[in-house]
Amino acid sequence: MQAEMQKVKPEHLKRDAFLYVRQSTPRQVLENQESTKRQYALRQRAIALGWPSDHIVVIDNDLGHSGASALDREGFKKLVAEVGMGHAGLVIGIEVSRLARKSSDWHQLLEICAFTDTLILDEDGLYDPAHFNDRLLLGLKGTMSEAELHVMQARMRGGLLNKVRRGELRLPLPVGFLYDAQEQVSLDPDQQVQQSLRTLFQSFRRLSSAGAVVKAFAGSRLEPEVARAARSSARVRAAAPKRFDDRR
Repeated sequence: MQAEMQKVKPEHLKRDAFLYVRQSTPRQVLENQESTKRQYALRQRAIALGWPSDHIVVIDNDLGHSGASALDREGFKKLVAEVGMGHAGLVIGIEVSRLARKSSDWHQLLEICAFTDTLILDEDGLYDPAHFNDRLLLGLKGTMSEAELHVMQARMRGGLLNKVRRGELRLPLPVGFLYDAQEQVSLDPDQQVQQSLRTLFQSFRRLSSAGAVVKAFAGSRLEPEVARAARSSARVRAAAPKRFDDRR
């Protein structure tokens, strides 16, 4: 802590500390709540370093967004903008992977932090990107974070391809089809649903236009049956095994 305090200057404390909180998917937000709590708890580290609690800005817009790219992460864009405008004295993230999993995004943030004299704090310690040793360590952490994402994606894809080779990959089926007890694709046993689907394709062959088929079905007695087929398909999708969710 004493070494960290030596890096904090009065000029840093005059500016705000920005705490960045992120989880990769909505499912992680719901199920990995302990990780989210740990990220919010870093606020106390900033207070211990001298930042008043009302000068700590929490950016959690990106909960449920992958760190693989900054394109759709409005929270990360806001963080980079605040650092670039010289409003930040400290950037806080529980680990590099929460801030960015893409080296170009991470090094862009490092460059701006070094230029504006902004410190970076993670769970392991406090860093000054303007100092060579700290910059080197942060760069290595960013590289490892990107490599970790590559390894996880390769592992997931490998598992998926193995299922394909064994013929066991189970995907959501079109309306009117179900998986039977032997995991084979078959028509929905509901005869009304089957008849509705046959009528649908017969109508398309006759009318040669999807729009005309929609108009023909609108308000007809077949419309509820097609809707029932859709609900039946949705139940099968809900019952399908959940796929592994990585920590991107």
